[in-house]
Amino acid sequence: MLRLGDQAARGRPRVLVIGIGNTYRGDDGAGLAVAEWLRTTAPPDVVVVRHEGEPISLLEEWDQVPVVYLVDAMASGAEPGNVCRFDAADGPLTARFRPRGSHALGVADAIELGRALGRLPGRLVGYGIEGSCFTTGATLSPPVREAVAVVSERLLAELDADVPGGSAG
Repeated sequence: MLRLGDQAARGRPRVLVIGIGNTYRGDDGAGLAVAEWLRTTAPPDVVVVRHEGEPISLLEEWDQVPVVYLVDAMASGAEPGNVCRFDAADGPLTARFRPRGSHALGVADAIELGRALGRLPGRLVGYGIEGSCFTTGATLSPPVREAVAVVSERLLAELDADVPGGSAG
């Protein structure tokens, strides 16, 4: 997991993007791929990190950050490459976002724990990319690779709206 590094010394960022996943498990690397894409295209005031640790540690990652975006793979049974967007302000996440991976707790559980503890960011938006192949050693499947590009573009547009001056300013 990459930390905020120099940004932590200057104070917490105003906008944080967290790409979640495991590079070595096929489509589970979708969130990390979006993070890599955004590292070079996001507005300068946006901090982008890769998170390969236990989802519950997200509470520390987003602590005192007003606006957070999460991107992760999901396995809900939908068509591979399907993109789902949620806003934590809309209320508790449904069973659709519950874990079906190798972690005891998933991202949805971390969000709901943060909600219960009063530790959610002021704005928390998540993108889920439906995966199909989570085999160790696999690469991103073609539908997920396409969805990574779609989510990256959508997220960049949201970031431009959230950050004064955006990437064009």
